[in-house]
Amino acid sequence: MSEFWLYFNLGLEHVLDWNAYDHILFLIVLVAAYSFSSWRRVLSLVTIFFLGHTVALFLSVYQVVSISSKWIELLIAVTILVTALFNLFTAKRKEKQLNAGLLYFSTGFFGLIHGFGFSTFFKMVAGNQETKFLPLIEFALGIEAALIIVAFVVLLFSFIFQNFFRVSRRDWIIVTSSIVIGVILPILRENIQPFL
Repeated sequence: MSEFWLYFNLGLEHVLDWNAYDHILFLIVLVAAYSFSSWRRVLSLVTIFFLGHTVALFLSVYQVVSISSKWIELLIAVTILVTALFNLFTAKRKEKQLNAGLLYFSTGFFGLIHGFGFSTFFKMVAGNQETKFLPLIEFALGIEAALIIVAFVVLLFSFIFQNFFRVSRRDWIIVTSSIVIGVILPILRENIQPFL
C-alpha cells in the first residue's frame, strides 16, 4: 500500500511542482473560461486530458512510441499558447456557446502531448523496475488528482474575482490568458532554439 502512495504522490507533486509549471499553465487556460456552474464540463475536460496523457504514458513507457523530448517541450508550449489564444478569440462567447466537440478533441490531443512529457519523468523515477503497470496507474492517478486540484483552484479564483471584485467574465478570461501568454512566450522561444 505504501508503494501506491509513493507513485501517487510522485504524480501529484510532478504537476504541482512550481519548477515544472507548464502543465499548470495549460490547466489555467483550459479552465479559465468556466465557472462552478459548469463543473461537469470542467471535469469532463480534465478527464479527457487525463485519458490522453495516460495513453501517452503507456505508449512511451512501453516503448510503443518514442518522441524526442525537444519536440515534446516545444509542443507543450505550443498547446498552452494555442489554448490561451483560443480563449482570447472566444472570450465574448458564453460557456454554453463554446464548441464542445472541438474542445474535447483538442484537450485529448493536448493530453497526449503532455503525457509524453510526464513519461520522461516517470521513466527516470521507475528506472529498471520489472513491472511498471501498477506504478504507472498509481502515478497517473496522482496526476489526475493534481489536475482536479488545479482546476478547482482556478474556478475558485474565477469565482472570487468575478463575484467579489466584479471583474467581468470576459475580462477575467482575457487577463488570465494574456498573463499565461506572457509567461509561455519566453519558454516557447527557448524551446524553438534547438530547431533553428
